Amino acid sequence: MKILVVSDVEAKAFYDFYTPGKLKEFDLILSCGDLKRQYLEFLVTMARCPLLYVHGNHDDSFEERPPEGCVCIDDDLVVYQGIRILGLGGSYRYRPGAYTFTERQMRLRIRKLWFKLWRRKGFDILLTHAPLRGHNDMDNLSHRGFACFGPLLDKYQPKFFIHGHIHMSYGHTVPRLSRHGDTTVVNAYEYYKLELEPNGAEVRPAGV
Repeated sequence: MKILVVSDVEAKAFYDFYTPGKLKEFDLILSCGDLKRQYLEFLVTMARCPLLYVHGNHDDSFEERPPEGCVCIDDDLVVYQGIRILGLGGSYRYRPGAYTFTERQMRLRIRKLWFKLWRRKGFDILLTHAPLRGHNDMDNLSHRGFACFGPLLDKYQPKFFIHGHIHMSYGHTVPRLSRHGDTTVVNAYEYYKLELEPNGAEVRPAGV
């Protein structure tokens, strides 16, 4: 299964410089938030595959007008072609907003998912906007990660933890790929391509 992950900044390769058929290779698109509604609608229309998303901290407008044709998986665990995907959008609470949360609030959100996690025997992909606290995050409140993601990853050991929020343009020290235990951590800033093989998980480099 070929997956396109996107976050934070519209990729010119798939928007401004789009050519017919460029998105047809993908079986699924995952968005980590903070992308324009029109951009998500364009992607899902041209790719003609499902687009699942979580909210970023700047997605308050989605409350009144969510992107058409796309599926929000915030606070949900969905299964697509056998791949279990857990969605937990939003960032650390640094200002009032529909999608900013305290550590306690995020911990409660995770707790409410216990039955779905038990029923599905865990998950394969954790899709969030914010990173893990102490792993790819920053010290300021607006870019702080959530510590409660750590025990969640340690317990279920998913193949991928995909997040946004931390722009790679912030500096050369921001990694695209890293590891947390047995989980591959992917910073989805702009876009990245993943491929899940039948007998395991393989990460392939991004390309236009």
